[in-house]
Amino acid sequence: MLLRRLPLLNDPMIGVLLAMTTLAFVLPATGAGREIVRHLSNAGIFVLFLVNGMRIRRSEIMRGIANWRFFAPLMLFVFGGMALAGLGLATLAAGALPPLVALGFVYLGCLPSTIQSATSYTSLAQGNVALAVVGAALINIAGVFVSAPLFALLGGGEAGAIGTEAVIRIGLILVLPFMIGQVVQDRVIERVAAQRARIAWLDRAVIGLAVYVAFSGAVAQGLGSQFAPADWAVLVALVLALLALALGAAWGMSGLLGLPRADRITFLFAGSQKSVAIGAPLAAILFPASAAGFVIAPLLLYHLAQLVLAAPLAVRLARG
Repeated sequence: MLLRRLPLLNDPMIGVLLAMTTLAFVLPATGAGREIVRHLSNAGIFVLFLVNGMRIRRSEIMRGIANWRFFAPLMLFVFGGMALAGLGLATLAAGALPPLVALGFVYLGCLPSTIQSATSYTSLAQGNVALAVVGAALINIAGVFVSAPLFALLGGGEAGAIGTEAVIRIGLILVLPFMIGQVVQDRVIERVAAQRARIAWLDRAVIGLAVYVAFSGAVAQGLGSQFAPADWAVLVALVLALLALALGAAWGMSGLLGLPRADRITFLFAGSQKSVAIGAPLAAILFPASAAGFVIAPLLLYHLAQLVLAAPLAVRLARG
């Protein structure tokens, strides 16, 4: 019974990420095969964002915009405070880790928060679930437009290589399908809602494929040989430090804002958690396969850590 309560064993997404990462190390996609898998990944990302456009109600977006007293500080925290924290951790990591892995902390900081887990843990902690649903949706929509240019601004020389081609890919693979989904939403939203379980597996499959493509490229570039056990220890320590900072700052900022306890809980999870659902597909578009695996390494570890800590934290908050 105890094992079933562990987030690592309870969340199918974790199993998918671990399986695809392991597959990339054991049997990486190379040469022409990697190009085929990359095109399949891009097609899957297009479909995923089309479905996201169909299922995120326009009324939820408008409600979020109307509640600016809550969402403006939350947006500032997610895309401002966390991005600067990621930049600080990247500076610390620069002397100890490969440059692209250090850059991954900036990338991590620029990403939006999760939708599903932030909402689930807000509910478990007896926070404001309605606010969490609207907030997570709004932040993820903003992330499609904000994360890449913010990363380009803060990432320095490596990230500065993001140019017109990458912007066009983001527009065609992320923004365009989302906008199409919003346009056709009224005709399909009920059918999409009825397929929630299958869509959840679509999410996992697309994210898993993007992770596989990214880590295949990193393995081909010598990820295993470049990382000694001490390097992994440094990476894990920095990821845990960033997560602890995010949780403490989110809780403190929500207190300074004078939010009621239920809203503070929502702010805590929506502000501190980071989305691999946006991060992995976006990395597949922004970076060549040889670089993407290095850049998303901090994100995958952060995702694992946030789930491990979120469950006991939510239970503690529910007890008051």
